[in-house]
Amino acid sequence: MSGHRLKLERTDIDEFGGVPVTSAARTFLDIAPLLTVDELVVVGDQIVCCHQRNNGRVRIATVELNVLQAYLAQHTGARGYTKLRAAMELVRIGVDSAPETRLRLTINRSGLPEFQPNYKIMDDAGHSLVEPDLACPKYKTCAEYDGLHHDSPEQQAKDRDRDFITQSLGWHQVVLRREDMRNGGLIAVTKLARMLVRGGWPDPQNLANRSLLGTLNVRKDFS
Repeated sequence: MSGHRLKLERTDIDEFGGVPVTSAARTFLDIAPLLTVDELVVVGDQIVCCHQRNNGRVRIATVELNVLQAYLAQHTGARGYTKLRAAMELVRIGVDSAPETRLRLTINRSGLPEFQPNYKIMDDAGHSLVEPDLACPKYKTCAEYDGLHHDSPEQQAKDRDRDFITQSLGWHQVVLRREDMRNGGLIAVTKLARMLVRGGWPDPQNLANRSLLGTLNVRKDFS
């Protein structure tokens, strides 16, 4: 093994627990050669994520998107910069988890219309009532990715209320789990396509009519 020396600027260094560490932006730059574009998007989404939920929970970005973009623009000669540039074109604010990022990327590449993260669905009075993980406002279709923490009885009760409110507002909702992402997200994309069609999407690639025979956890086959 051999070590390497780098000349770091003051802006490259942060402090954590009294210990000097490389900043989030610098670390993002340094790991670029080791990761794929999609993996960099996952990391980038987490770095820039910020929002305020209806329940009052606030998430502050580790590095604001424009600040991260400006920092990376100063290091165009760095190894892996081409991948970083491609990843930054796909990074979005408001994505809470790696599975949500992967779902968003799958949607983007599937032929479905674009879905926005952390979209606020309003009632007629302009009050934000629910904020699905991903939403396509044009066709009033949204996706919720429910990870393992949604298995608790308390969270399931909250999710049932969430689902009821979403449907009451006239939206077509798809609740997705890890199993729906198998085979390149075939099940997730097909489910979303079917709800988008209900919302008026023309489905030019006929994605909604792909068979789900044998892929769903139901007693009888569902085409």
